[in-house]
Formats: sequence, C-alpha cells, structure tokens
Amino acid sequence: MKNTKPYLTVKDHSVSGEDFQLLINNRFGFLETYPPPLPDKLTEYYKTEDYISHTDTKRNLFEMAYHFVRSLALKRKLNLINSFSTEEKKLLDIGCGTGDFLQTIQQDNWMVSGIEPDENARQIANSKTNNVVSDIDQMTLFESHSFDVITLWHVLEHLPNLDEQISMLKRLLKKKGSLVIAVPNFKSFDANYYKEFWAAYDVPRHLWHFDKDAISKLFRAEKMRLVETRPMKFDSYYVSLLSEKYKSGRMKPFKSFWIGWRSNWKAKRSKNYSSLIYIFKNE
Repeated sequence: MKNTKPYLTVKDHSVSGEDFQLLINNRFGFLETYPPPLPDKLTEYYKTEDYISHTDTKRNLFEMAYHFVRSLALKRKLNLINSFSTEEKKLLDIGCGTGDFLQTIQQDNWMVSGIEPDENARQIANSKTNNVVSDIDQMTLFESHSFDVITLWHVLEHLPNLDEQISMLKRLLKKKGSLVIAVPNFKSFDANYYKEFWAAYDVPRHLWHFDKDAISKLFRAEKMRLVETRPMKFDSYYVSLLSEKYKSGRMKPFKSFWIGWRSNWKAKRSKNYSSLIYIFKNE
C-alpha cells in the first residue's frame, strides 16, 4: 500500500458481496483494488452466470442486447485493425473470451492467435477459430516481436502483476507494431454519477482502474507511445444499466439510457467517455 491514498470503497455486487478499497497510485494516478484477491482465490470471483463475455447464451433481453451491440462493435474493431500498416497481418488477442473478435479478424485473412484462461470460453473460441486459442501459459512461449497487432478488449484491468504484463506486451509486439487496449474510464460522467455503484469498477475482478493520463504515463514508462484515443460510446449505456441495478435493485432502462446519453454528450467536450480505446506504438 506504499505510495497510495484512499479514493473510494466499493462492493463486489456480482459474486461475494465483499467490500474493497480503491487506492490512488501516487506515481501514475490509476486506482488499485485493495486487497487484491489471492491468486488461488481469483477464479472464485468469476463464478457467476452473469459474466457474459464467457458465454454465448441469450437468455434474456439484456443478454440479447449485449450480443447485438457486440456485433456492431466487431465491425468497428475490424475497421480499426485494418487501418494499421502491418508487415504480415499477425494479431494476438489476449483475453479473447468466446472468440467472436478473433473469428471476425481471421475471416478477413489475418493470422491470429488468442489467449483465454477460462476453459469453457476457450473451448467455444477454438470451435470458431480452428483451435488458435491457448491458455495463458502460452504467453511465455511466443517468440519476441512476433505480432503486428496485440489487442486487449477490456482485459488489462483484470491482469495481475501489471508491470510484468506490460513488459510482456512490449516484448511480443514488433517494432512499430500497434497495441490496442480498451478499458473503462473512471473519470467519465457515469462513473462520477454512480460513484461506488458504478458497475465498471467490478471489484475485485478489475484490479486496476484507469483514466487517460494514468494509462499514458504507465506505458510511456515502458517506451510505448500513445498515438490515438477512441471512444466506446455503447459502454455508457451498458454500464449505466448495471449500475442502476446495483444502486436500486432494478435496471431502470429509461433512466439508464438517460445517464448513458448524458455521459456521451458531456464527453464530446471532455473526451472522458465511459470506456476508451487506446492505441500505442512500440518504440
């Protein structure tokens, strides 16, 4: 807890009901979840049927809406990846879930590899991508500077040993390669509105919480340069829907839509959208 100070106390609304502290990292400005789960206990916090990224189910209106929005987002992600100048079109997606993004990229003639620690999600992803998805142990076996593009879609906040993870990403990325990271932004309007009920804190599964300045400083320390930031506008609606459920016990779709819309409207000026995509270049 050295070089940190208290920021907020947040409950795990999804699984355990436990309280966790968010501490400000004084060096970089991101937030740390404290206490972090012990490594042998971490998987227990993911044992919920509501963890949508690990399943393809469409059991209710909420899940169907999630998958519809995801299909739209996949097209935008593909356009983003194809905008990069690459040598071999080799991509690594870390935390690929059930593999929809990898499948989309693979169908567009990219050579893809994926990492997914959850066994059930990994099996689903491999059924879609001709078995290109491995467990996390594969990370250390890849050759250095293997990939033109590495993507982490709402994954970095889950990874322990943050410094080691960033060093690994730099090692695997080619010189002048592109690193794409999407994470929630705790400086957004919806985060400020919902405070301890903001669903994107998602403690303790989210170990780290970023804003624009903090993530730029963090990667600059590893000589990786932030070249572009893009919004994820759908996230404010999805997060607000869950946040209302945590705050009042009901999702309240109309109020959630209003808060999500206000968050995006205010972000037109501040650029503090609910979630942001950061594009780094390896130097």
